[in-house]
Amino acid sequence: MSVVCEIWFAFSWILDQLPKLCPINRATDLNVLKEKFEMPTPGNPTGKSDLPGVDIFVSTADPEKEPPLVTANTILSILAADYPVEKLACYVSDDGGALLTFEAMAEAASFANLWVPFCRKHGIEPRNPDSYFSLKKDPYKNKVLGDFVKDRRRVKREYDEFKVRINGLPDSIRRRSDAYHAREELKAMKEQRQKRDDEPLEIIKIKKATWMADGTHWPGTWLTTASEHSKGDHAGIIQVMLKPPSDEPLNGTSEDSRVDLNDVDIRLPMLVYVSREKRPGYDHNKKAGAMNALVRASAIMSNGAFILNLDCDHYIYNSQAMREGMCFMMDRGGDRLCYVQFPQRFEGIDPSDRYANRNTVFFDGNMRALDGLQGPVYVGTGCLFRRVALYGFDPPRSKERSSGFCCFGRKRKNHSAIASAEENRALRMGDSDDEEMNLSLAPKMFGNSNQLIDSIPVAEFQGRPLADHPSVKNGRPPGALTIPRDLLDASTVAEAISVISCWYEDKTEWGQRVGWIYGSVTEDVVTGYRMHNRGWKSVYCVTKRDAFRGTAPINLTDRLHQVLRWATGSVEIFFSRNNAILASSRMKILQRIAYLNVGIYPFTSVFLIVYCFLPALSLFSGQFIVQTLDVTFLVYLLLITITLCGLAVLEVKWSGIELEEWWRNEQFWLIGGTSAHLAAVFQGLLKVVAGVEISFTLTSKSGGDDDEDEFADLYIVKWTSLMIPPIVIMMVNLIAIAVGLSRTIYSVIPQWSRLLGGVFFSFWVLVHLYPFAKGLMGRRGRTPTIVFVWSGLIAIIISLLWVAINPPQGSNQIGGSFQFP
Repeated sequence: MSVVCEIWFAFSWILDQLPKLCPINRATDLNVLKEKFEMPTPGNPTGKSDLPGVDIFVSTADPEKEPPLVTANTILSILAADYPVEKLACYVSDDGGALLTFEAMAEAASFANLWVPFCRKHGIEPRNPDSYFSLKKDPYKNKVLGDFVKDRRRVKREYDEFKVRINGLPDSIRRRSDAYHAREELKAMKEQRQKRDDEPLEIIKIKKATWMADGTHWPGTWLTTASEHSKGDHAGIIQVMLKPPSDEPLNGTSEDSRVDLNDVDIRLPMLVYVSREKRPGYDHNKKAGAMNALVRASAIMSNGAFILNLDCDHYIYNSQAMREGMCFMMDRGGDRLCYVQFPQRFEGIDPSDRYANRNTVFFDGNMRALDGLQGPVYVGTGCLFRRVALYGFDPPRSKERSSGFCCFGRKRKNHSAIASAEENRALRMGDSDDEEMNLSLAPKMFGNSNQLIDSIPVAEFQGRPLADHPSVKNGRPPGALTIPRDLLDASTVAEAISVISCWYEDKTEWGQRVGWIYGSVTEDVVTGYRMHNRGWKSVYCVTKRDAFRGTAPINLTDRLHQVLRWATGSVEIFFSRNNAILASSRMKILQRIAYLNVGIYPFTSVFLIVYCFLPALSLFSGQFIVQTLDVTFLVYLLLITITLCGLAVLEVKWSGIELEEWWRNEQFWLIGGTSAHLAAVFQGLLKVVAGVEISFTLTSKSGGDDDEDEFADLYIVKWTSLMIPPIVIMMVNLIAIAVGLSRTIYSVIPQWSRLLGGVFFSFWVLVHLYPFAKGLMGRRGRTPTIVFVWSGLIAIIISLLWVAINPPQGSNQIGGSFQFP
């Protein structure tokens, strides 16, 4: 058994190490980007911004688990980003159709009129107001304008009032709805009296609707669920909160008593609220379906050549993050990049990072290593996409690809004829030899919206790099994007509403080849895999100042459920046609191995469980794991240990990871491997074999009940069945240590070497599970009773089993010679 486990661990280790053979670090130069796209040139004499448009998607689904104030702060950081205002558009996807989210976005749009110019005037960082006003460092450092103190105090006061309004929205909506409902009932009763003068009045029951501030019914989800007004049954909604800005800068004046905005551009990017239509009987495909609805709506309304997607709790921490990403997209050969992935950075993590929430080993180690191959995987947020790559097109010059390993020398063939034919090729799919895609066939893939289909070649052209050098292939002329955008009219909005209807995707390729891919709870990994499989490349952009920051669950139960969802998605990928074994020849060998490891890693939990019990079995049986400790074995063990430690130190050094972070990752690898990963394997097999669908709840973004403690969630213990395997492992190893110690002490010839060997490995398992045990203890006696019940029950069962299996000497019956009096 141990040999089988060792073989699997060796195989898994090789899969993990091979993609790390080509690590790479990249850097950007924003000054070059500015000189090339925003300074006067012969092709752009006015010096207007020639950067392409960016549409930013923010997704939310449940205002109870994703507080509207968090989403509003994310929106404000987007609206204040350092990017040409007229090239920026923000779309908020509310998949729950909640009036609370709608009105919170309206409040954010109103406060943005003050917050965004203030950020531009004083160069504020970060541009999330909640994070900025919570900074512990000196806010006045490096501020040169004399009115900064006055402006900051004024904006801080306005923000406090803004928070009060946001937090008061639930009660405000409820009171308003009750008032309108009472008015409707009185009106109905009055009409009944007028029709029936002498007849007795009947009790009139009117559906309790949710009312908007303008006195109309909210078309989305009502507080009291009703037909056509529930989370899975409501109309599509698009509301332009902030209109598209003018093409020329619009400076403020000093007439506003709040903040002096002379010589400050007060324009705001376009802000759009979107809630796609949902009806019973349709599979809405969770987040992936919501993102595809945004892709279609944005293509009609703004059609930015690039798309940045963010979770509602991930805000822009570096206002120039999009410029950093654009350095890669607009570079020579950048037209072959499908996306630029930024690392995820988190706030609100406990100082010890008990459950490895920062995940630095993955983001600073694995992802940087993948950047030297075909590119990093897509991790769901903080990713700048090329729109046409999401549409399912092949990259330009897709037949000019290298063969062999990426870092052991490339075997390039001189395909001059192919290169010349493909130099200007655009919008090609699959292996078709057409120069360009026949758009007459597009409705079968993209649906019947002519405006959507017409926007595709426009987005492809605008996403090209500048043709300012002979070596630039598939470029666009300088100054082509300095012309103003078309105005947004009612017919355009009506078309956008039609493409977010629940029936629009019927008999199309949306979710199959186009957009975010359906069929997995980890749609992000599958979507990135499909792009790499078509020959696209991606880039990992690590900025000096973090590009984005978000929150992560520091509670043990929430963290385990998060890992369970990721691992279940990996198992689904392994048993689907997205398995890297079936990848096309366009995917590099090491990139294929990296994706294969993504689908295989949860299965390691089966062998890990066995290994966690082996030391205990050794102590119970009195036999050491290895029968004979000869010199050959010890030398082999020493060499293997030194090699693994050396590789770990090397990985830590080049990636900049601290040793403590690496150790926390190792600990949680065992915790997750013996709990969430094991459950994911069974759930994935259940789905594949029996077709049982798996549903997951959103990870809560709200804090704990203790407002005075920033890390109150860390100490909350919520029971879940995922905790049972680690508890069993801990109890078995603790009892095994006690059994082994008692046997050695009372034996005629104590064999301390065997005891020390078994105790060492059991102790090593317990050390890895220490954060889990600490999480079970909670704080101030808050440990659930069920934890003690399970622990005691497991201890009794194991003890009785041991007595039954190995009765005391001198007894031939099960349980020994003990008898009740």
